[in-house]
Amino acid sequence: MASLISNHFMLHSATAERLYFDYAKNCPIVDYHCHISPRDIADDTKYENLTKLWLSGDHYKWRLMRSAGIEEDLITGDADDFDKFIAWASVIERAVGNPLYHWSNLELYRYFDIKEPLGLSNAEQVWETVNEKLNSGLFSARHFITSSNVNLLCTTDDPADDLFSHRRIAEDLTFGPLVIPTFRPDRIVNIEKSDFSEYVGILSKAAEMPIQNWDDLKTALHKRMDYFFDHGCRLADHAMERFVFCDTSEAEVDRIFQKKMNEPDQPVTYAEETIYKSALLLYCASEYFARGWTMQLHFGCRRNNNSLAMEKIGPDTGFDAIAGDSSFVTPLANFMDILQLNNILPRMILYSLNPNDDVIIDTLIGCFQDGTETMKIQHGAAWWFNDNEQGIKNHLRSMAAQGYLPGFIGMLTDSRSSLSYCRHEYFRRILCDYLGGLVEEGKFHKNMELLGSIVQDICYNNAQKIFLPSDESTF
Repeated sequence: MASLISNHFMLHSATAERLYFDYAKNCPIVDYHCHISPRDIADDTKYENLTKLWLSGDHYKWRLMRSAGIEEDLITGDADDFDKFIAWASVIERAVGNPLYHWSNLELYRYFDIKEPLGLSNAEQVWETVNEKLNSGLFSARHFITSSNVNLLCTTDDPADDLFSHRRIAEDLTFGPLVIPTFRPDRIVNIEKSDFSEYVGILSKAAEMPIQNWDDLKTALHKRMDYFFDHGCRLADHAMERFVFCDTSEAEVDRIFQKKMNEPDQPVTYAEETIYKSALLLYCASEYFARGWTMQLHFGCRRNNNSLAMEKIGPDTGFDAIAGDSSFVTPLANFMDILQLNNILPRMILYSLNPNDDVIIDTLIGCFQDGTETMKIQHGAAWWFNDNEQGIKNHLRSMAAQGYLPGFIGMLTDSRSSLSYCRHEYFRRILCDYLGGLVEEGKFHKNMELLGSIVQDICYNNAQKIFLPSDESTF
């Protein structure tokens, strides 16, 4: 069986190959959004076997296995790890057209030098080969990160987190990549959730102050942002099914907050939810601007659609779907406009899970570029259900057609697995193939130095200038 990952992989022209190998391939990685556990990095976690490394916690793989008819015991259940891996091999060898087929074989090749595509015929050999390397103690969490040429890794952290693992990483001068937290306040934003009041108590303890009203909440968040800033944080991230925003007043927000705290079992109305979230988003954005942080907004995902699975397995286990429509445009435009009018619009990255929103986002962000920097408002990378070849190319085409593609900050990992850095290679190959195709079709002049500088800006330099400002070097 021949190797899948050749030099030509995903590259369909000589120009594309030259762009990838001469300019993109060796760029360091700035992973400005991921879900890798900082504790795994601090502990330099070792992995017992390939299933523990590869299949545990990966809802992308779980979702595909269910679709292929694999029973849950072999996915998230108590089945033997080897049997789970064999089940995965039986699925992935037939997953034609799915990006997991490419990612999985890229990961086996790049990290373990396994060149043949995984299938039932070689699954046992792959299992033994990889496990032998894992058991050597050399193939740890930090090894995968450093061998991937990562310069910066931004984890996703709750405001109440003590960031102990981040302190441990920062104090260890033997580990080269910079690892910083990202402020992710979803639990204090989602006032409609049943555990909201409980979380206010958790935040109160972390901020070392009582939170009895709206002013207290703002003070507590201010303190936690300062704490995160002192630990290197330079980004915030908000995830929501839909973006909502309306006019608010301090008195009304305080009333809604105290109502929820006094009657935690009583639901808030949709109007109350919208008022509270609008005020909190405005407050957070103003604080991010003051600190020079970048505000990320993720929307367009309807989570945990299967209530039976939610009850049995829990959240974030592969039962989410694309949601949303263009109804986000007016509230988001109004939100950004108010921030702009008050001169407190922070740098933003906007992501919608719905690919139909690509052109909408690209036209909206063009309304708020203010000339202070290249692409102050970014259209975030194609993610989750869109980080496949077609989704990435559609995303690139939209940005190029409606805006300034050379200013794009490039790919992110958005993963809980340190093996997922191969997705950056996948993205870079697709990017170079897209640009190379424009040259081959006579749609852009063949100036390789110019094109190469665009490639390196997208792959590394643009993100480096924002998130590693103390490092003046570019690639």
